[in-house]
Formats: sequence, C-alpha cells, structure tokens
Amino acid sequence: MAGVDEAGRGPLAGPVVAAAVILDDLRPIRGLADSKTLTALQRERLHDQILAKALCCSIAQATVEEIDTHNILQATMIAMRRAVEGLRLKPVKVLVDGNRLPTLDVLAEAIVKGDARVKAISAASILAKVHRDRLCEQLHNEFPHYGFAGHKGYGTPEHLEALQRHGACVHHRRSFSPVAAALARTGGTLSVVLPADAAQPAMVIGIAEPVRLDLRTAP
Repeated sequence: MAGVDEAGRGPLAGPVVAAAVILDDLRPIRGLADSKTLTALQRERLHDQILAKALCCSIAQATVEEIDTHNILQATMIAMRRAVEGLRLKPVKVLVDGNRLPTLDVLAEAIVKGDARVKAISAASILAKVHRDRLCEQLHNEFPHYGFAGHKGYGTPEHLEALQRHGACVHHRRSFSPVAAALARTGGTLSVVLPADAAQPAMVIGIAEPVRLDLRTAP
C-alpha cells in the first residue's frame, strides 16, 4: 500500500507538493509521525531514511499557474495523482490523508488525520514537507526580500509587509486574496526584486514559467 500526503495548500506562494511512499515492512523506520509535529532536524533525518529504506517514493507538484487556473484543491489533487503515477511500483491500494481523493486508477481510501495514524502517510507528509521547504529556500535565494526561507510562503506579518512593499513576484499565487490585492496596487504586473548587490535594476515581467515536475525514487 502507498501513503500519500501534501504540503503547501495554505501558503501564498510556491507550488503545492505531494508525495507517495510505499514502505518496506522488512526495513522499519522509527519515529515516523505527522510532519507538523516534528522539528526541522527530525524531518530532515527521517527524509533521508525514507528515501534509503522505502520500497519506492515519488514526489510531485502542481505549479503556481495550475493553482491559479484550477484552484488550490484541484491543484492538490493533481499533485497527488502525479505522485502516485510516479511510483516505480504500482500499489494495490492508496491511502490518502484527508477526506478527498484524487482521480486514480487503483483502489484508494481517504483517511482523516492519516498523517498521524498511518506510517506510510506519515512518511509521505515528511517527504512533501522537506521537499517544499527546500524549494522555499531556493526561492529565498532568488527573492531574498520576501523572506521565503523563514515563513515558507505562508501569510505571516513579515510576508504581508513584503507584499505591500515590493508587490507580488512570479512565484506568488495570484488567485489568493493578499496577492490579488498586491497586484491590484501594481496594475497587475509581477515584479522581480533583485538582491541589493545585483548589477541590474529590478524588472517587471508578465507570467511565471512552469516549474518542472520532480519525481524521486528510493534506491
């Protein structure tokens, strides 16, 4: 059986990420739990163990453009479906955290609070969370003025203040109200804020390019 979970439904920026994991009963992993209850260090350590010990893993995402086109719920379902389809082994059943199921060609069951009840879902929640946090660190390197490394795209006071000051960048979800408000103030343009030591001035561009699907399997 495969466990599936997502990370990043609530943030104002970045893709929504989903992971699917088939654990190996002969290689148990101690400490699996809902990723939200773990420290960043614990998640990182478990992330590496999952990739090393699971029968197979897959991480996928739905882009900001897809979120804005389909809405966040449907984009989450898209990411989950991609994660399941990316598994090297086809599961006989898929266990999904929550109360909704993506469209799949295998037997599936939605389990409320499954990330705390089913180890395979816990493992998926950890992979999705770590992967998305790393993406946010990359966004921070590209757009340090927004503080993505700290708030991970969520609507914190720091992030909202940055939206007020700099407007929205290409990685912001335009369908989310704080971002839509920021775009309204700038006439609908998306700004790129370069680091202070950059040689070029800030640019204004129209749309973001899609983020490529990232699938990973355990050795």
